[in-house]
Amino acid sequence: MSKTLLSLVFIASALYLKGQDSLLFIRADQIKTWRTDTSDTIYVLNFWASWCAPCIAELPYFERLHAEYAEKPVRVILVSTDFRRDVDRRLKPFLAKQSLRSRVVFMDEKTPNDWIDLVSPEWSGAIPATLVIRPKTKFERFFERQVRYEDLEKAVQEALSQ
Repeated sequence: MSKTLLSLVFIASALYLKGQDSLLFIRADQIKTWRTDTSDTIYVLNFWASWCAPCIAELPYFERLHAEYAEKPVRVILVSTDFRRDVDRRLKPFLAKQSLRSRVVFMDEKTPNDWIDLVSPEWSGAIPATLVIRPKTKFERFFERQVRYEDLEKAVQEALSQ
């Protein structure tokens, strides 16, 4: 029995890691989907780019949040805003080196103006930016700056308490 369980854990881990190798391209409609989700999920959406030093500096905080809240309805999603022309040349090699455990997606829109207001009408478009939402309770915190782990955890704790 334990060999079977161990095998299942190994297969599940392999499938998870394989899934991380494939970069999902999303459109602006995905932001609407996250914002209107009727489940009890809390979304931590970080908008970043591989060329942005403050973005890279805060990635470990999102990874820590992902690990520490894995058993809770908290989903950390790293939304890359890299240039489309740099996805294969820069973003994918960066992701391969980083071995991020959080879900990474690429915002595949030509014009940021098509989706920035969907994130927050207060957002100027500067990165890094982070949106913590729990649509079911209308909870929302937006950070248009580099965040600290304490900022993220406080927002998630507030969302969980609602």
